[in-house]
Parts: sequence; structure tokens; C-alpha cells
Amino acid sequence: MAESRREPALVRHFARITDVAFAALTLVFFVAVALATGVRSPWQAAIPLGLLLGALLLVRRRWPMTVLLLSIGGIVVYRLTGHWSPAGWIWPAAVAYFTAATTPRVRWVAVIGLAQLLYSAVDIRLVLDRNPTRFVFHVAGEGVLLAILIAAGLTYAAVMRWRERLRETDSRARAAEERLRASHEVHDIVAHTLAVVGVQLNVAADTLQEDPAAAAAALRLAKDVRNRAMTDLRSLIAVLRDAPGDTTPQPDLASLGTLIADARAAGLEVTLDERGDPAAVPAVPAIAVYRVVQESLANTLKHAQASKAEVTIGYQPRSVTVEVTDNGRGGADITEGHGLAGMRERVSALGGALSAGPVPSGGFAVRADIPVAGSAV
Repeated sequence: MAESRREPALVRHFARITDVAFAALTLVFFVAVALATGVRSPWQAAIPLGLLLGALLLVRRRWPMTVLLLSIGGIVVYRLTGHWSPAGWIWPAAVAYFTAATTPRVRWVAVIGLAQLLYSAVDIRLVLDRNPTRFVFHVAGEGVLLAILIAAGLTYAAVMRWRERLRETDSRARAAEERLRASHEVHDIVAHTLAVVGVQLNVAADTLQEDPAAAAAALRLAKDVRNRAMTDLRSLIAVLRDAPGDTTPQPDLASLGTLIADARAAGLEVTLDERGDPAAVPAVPAIAVYRVVQESLANTLKHAQASKAEVTIGYQPRSVTVEVTDNGRGGADITEGHGLAGMRERVSALGGALSAGPVPSGGFAVRADIPVAGSAV
């Protein structure tokens, strides 16, 4: 059974142990049956044939058809040299038949088996006159054993192909989920960067003549935000390209201060209220918390026409609650774009829930409940 991909070391070791076990069982069983059926000198032929059949099984996975042909050849030579095959001709090569039946050459395996079955029937023809019933049972039993071995090989090969397809499907699904996650990350980074940089460029344009120093400061801040965004994007491009790349860590709860500072520099009065211990939050929920705050503040800067925003984060033992509210225009006619949809998908993927909408007192609020229990660090 040639393998299309390298198996893990544990699987390879188990396969070697299995082959050695089959080799030992073939030798012991063949010699035991020979002795039980009246063979007086096993060292003359029975033990050498058993050693040959067992040794061939050690390479059955690499050369299955060769092992089968050599096994049958050894059995035929054993009989032609005047020795009686104990209990039939098919079973001594049972493992070789099974292994060869798992390959694409299963039709040749059936042809070889039928040829050996015919030889077995001719070889035992002398029994026909003395005991026809024994002859029929012998030939039928050999035929049934051959059919079982080939069917078992076909079934095993089908199961292995099904498992391989299942692994490939799971791998593609994980890759698609990772790309979707990366696309959400890219959207969040770009949206936040454009919002902050856009505000700073407007400030620079408005103050260029009257206050060049303020304009220069706004441009420097825009440049800093742009540089941080490029760093984040580089850490995601490798995922989108299916290649190992930059291993820059994803932003987490420790980066919230920089995020809030960017929003304040863009002219939004932001307050951050953290309740509880953020140190116990695993990496994946922490990134989700950061992205929810980032996207919410970016939407506030771009759409809400707000002057204030409040970010409240509550850290509980089994969940994190994030709430971002502003005093902007709110309104019930706000449509859910890629940003809100991405946040909702991100939170839902972790088993949480996200709600967003206008608040009665005016403004807009985003609330996310993100579980942390059982999350991988």
C-alpha cells in the first residue's frame, strides 16, 4: 500500500509492529498446522517456507504485488518438491492477498487467486474419487477465503480513501475559516486606519495655513497610524497566501491603550473603563475584544458624527463583556455593513453574541458577550 503522504512517526512505528506481528504469526501458524497435519521433518521445507512467507510480509506495504507473487511462488515450489501443503494453498498467503487487494491492481489479484485456486483443485483431485465431499468443501473453502480476503482489502482501501478525503475536507475548511478570519482582520485594520488617517488629513488641510505646527503633528500621527496598520497587515498576508510569513503577534488587550489614543488624537473624546482582571483572558478572545473595540470606534469616527465615546469592558471568569457607546446621530436606518457583520461572525465563532443599534438616549451602542472558558491560549 503505497502512501501518498508521509504518516506521523507513531503511525509508522505501529505499522512496523503490525508487519512484524503478521510475519511471526504466519511462521508460527504455518509450522504448527504442518506439524498437526503429519509433517515429520519441518526443517526440510515447512519452516523455510514459513520463514520466507513471514519475511516477505515485512516489505508488503512497499511492494505488495511482488510479495504476493513471491509468496505464491514459494508455495508452489513447496508442493512441487513433494511436500503437502497443510490445510490448503490460499491461507498461507492470506496477508499478502489482503495487502495486494488494497492496491489499484485488485483485478490482477483476483486473476492470480483464481489461478492458484485452480491449481489447488487440480492438486487435490486424487481426493475426488475417495471423498468427493471433502474435495468440494476444500475447493469451496479456498474460494470463500479468497473472496473474503479480496473483499476485506477492497473495504480497507475504501475506508482509507474516505478518511483521506475527510482529512482533506477538514484541512480545506480550516484554511477557509482562517482566510475568513484574516479577511475580517484586514477589514478592521483598514477601516480603523482610514478613519483615523482621514480625520488627521482633514485637520492638516484645515490648519495648514493658520497653524503649520498643528498640521505637521496631524500628519505625523497619520503616518504613525499607517505604519502600525502596515505591521498588522504584514502579519496577515502570509495567511492569505498560504505561506509561512511574518510572525508579528496579533494585537491584544495590551494594545487597547494605543487604539484609544488614536481615536482621541482623531478628535473623539474616548473613556475606557475596564473592570476585572484581563490577565486571565486567553489570546483568541482577547483579539476578538480588541477587534470589536477597533471596529466600533472606526464606525463612530466615520459615520456617527459623535464627539464622545465610552468603552466598557468587563472581565468575568467565563466571559468578557464589551460595550462601546457614542453620542452620535444613531438612527434606526443604519444598515449593517461588512464591519458589523464581521464583528458578529467573529464573536459567534467563539460562541458569543453581539448586538448593535441606536440607544434611547441618543447615539449608538455595540455590545458583545464573548466566552473565554475552554478557549485555547
